[in-house]
Amino acid sequence: MTWQTRREVLKRAGRLGLATAGLAVLAGCGLSPGRSSAPLSGAAPPEIKTIRLVQVPTICQAPQYVVEDLLRSEGFTDVQYVKKDGTKGIEAALASGEADVNMHFAAPLVLRIDAGDPITILAGGHVGCFGLFGNDQIQAVRDLKGRSVAVNELGASQHVFLSSMLAFVGIDPRTDVNFVVEPSNVGKEMLATGAVDAYLAFPPDRQELRAKQIGRLVVDSTVDRPWSQYFCCMIAGNREFVQKYPAATRHAVRAILKAADYCSREPAQAARSLVDNGYTPNYDYALEALSGIPYGQWREYDAEDTVRFYSLRLQEAGMSKSTPDQILQRGTDWRFFNDLKKELKV
Repeated sequence: MTWQTRREVLKRAGRLGLATAGLAVLAGCGLSPGRSSAPLSGAAPPEIKTIRLVQVPTICQAPQYVVEDLLRSEGFTDVQYVKKDGTKGIEAALASGEADVNMHFAAPLVLRIDAGDPITILAGGHVGCFGLFGNDQIQAVRDLKGRSVAVNELGASQHVFLSSMLAFVGIDPRTDVNFVVEPSNVGKEMLATGAVDAYLAFPPDRQELRAKQIGRLVVDSTVDRPWSQYFCCMIAGNREFVQKYPAATRHAVRAILKAADYCSREPAQAARSLVDNGYTPNYDYALEALSGIPYGQWREYDAEDTVRFYSLRLQEAGMSKSTPDQILQRGTDWRFFNDLKKELKV
């Protein structure tokens, strides 16, 4: 386990990620991280001063990477990040209590709740981000039947989301598609050389494939239905943390949602922060990703509908045994999200 406080990340980067100009922008948006660390009036202070999140290479969770000052304004004095190599590390950290609150992809969260992991989905995060890239023979998801698709790990976000897509068009992901398990860099190269027929890409891989003209974009979850109608990333917490520290949970969710608004309003500043603080190396890819993801629209979508949608798809795929109602009952708590939708009005 590798723990890094945000201070250590900043020290390594050699500069403050949110530059002075960025702080001024946040203040102008009503999101000033320069305020006192005391919580806002009318809200109970967090019961605990430490908050732990996860860092992974995928950057569509950008709000939680630019959120430290906002978390401090909510009353947290110690903001920690645990570094993981891939997205499966997020759910493992949440389930074990290694992390407290984090953004994560909707479909894998459903699977972990189905498996009995102590994870509670708390709020929607953002819609869209992933893109399905294929060769010239792949014009639609249904064309993947009998084809090969590269994924970095079975059960990880790539595999689970693509399985949902396959099930939606009547393809059994367990038998009708050949999943080739390789690291992301190898999977992208296999698509480029024709060794596989398709690759599901999250930022910044999606931006890299487009820039290098590797494959063609078959499905864009930001605009293509039904995927554009549901949250891609959601905010989830360790169940014990949520139950034991409800005020801290509310403050953490509020900070992340405010950071999502910031990413929407100032993608250039947010992208610069991601690069300066070592979360991703390519500014152009980061800016394209943050400019294209509708972070500021989290108020407009139904988090419960998202859970129902992916629960049904994963049932159809034979990957989940639980009904949508069972997933919702065991693994969601919308009190914070519903309250903050009213409080954080545009």
